[in-house]
Amino acid sequence: MKPEEIKKTLQSGGKVFGTMINFVEGSRWAVSFSSKALDYIIVDAEHGSYSRGEVARMVAIGQGIGLTVIVRVADPDPTLVAIALDSRADGVLVPYCEDPEMIQRCAWKVQLHPLKGKAFEDVLNSEKFPSQKTKDYLHKKNGQRIMIVGIESIAAVNNLDNLISKGPIDGVFVGPNDLTTSMGIPDELENKEYLDTLTKIIKVSESYNIPVMVHGFTEERTKKTIDLGARFVLHSSDGGMITQSIDREFNAIRDEKIESTESEAI
Repeated sequence: MKPEEIKKTLQSGGKVFGTMINFVEGSRWAVSFSSKALDYIIVDAEHGSYSRGEVARMVAIGQGIGLTVIVRVADPDPTLVAIALDSRADGVLVPYCEDPEMIQRCAWKVQLHPLKGKAFEDVLNSEKFPSQKTKDYLHKKNGQRIMIVGIESIAAVNNLDNLISKGPIDGVFVGPNDLTTSMGIPDELENKEYLDTLTKIIKVSESYNIPVMVHGFTEERTKKTIDLGARFVLHSSDGGMITQSIDREFNAIRDEKIESTESEAI
């Protein structure tokens, strides 16, 4: 899907499907990530070890096979957002946000890049553009870019209305490990307190017509978040799926080997 199709689908109440890339390198991976299965990918520049050049190559490769490519930056910092946009990313995921002003600056950076300095501040503070031509230019350049804000702590959840009303936001991301850890229940994903919190995030976000993305690492977990109302569906990662596939297939092969040996012995 193209970014404008992602936005249109989500704004109309639909779902889109993608995965995280934080393991593979080079260009040969592209043949495994079909646009028939996926609508988007997220290149992980937070926990992945990609350089700026590698991120730019991953963006180009993903777009070349028809996917929307979003970059998860390392920190809620407008400078990092600008760097991701310079890689020609279709969107940015800003992690672990708790500061309303920083969310505002990051969100508007997505829409206003490459505007900087006083010109940026003038638009941010009073919506005063250098000219109508500049406003039209920036809208054409950035209007379809996607901004996702990470709500990954109980502090952020408790201030959610204020945080997500601070700028043009297209999605809310939940990292279950970070969120449950901040709640004092690390990785207790069946804990009622966590599920109630997740339900609250989805309900509040949807009241602003902002879809929620919950990172699920098993089919059961992802389906459960969809049942709760998550529509910006993020399932697993390249490394996670490789690991799970190896485990599943070799366990099946080993079981078949054991059963065959036992059958022959009988």
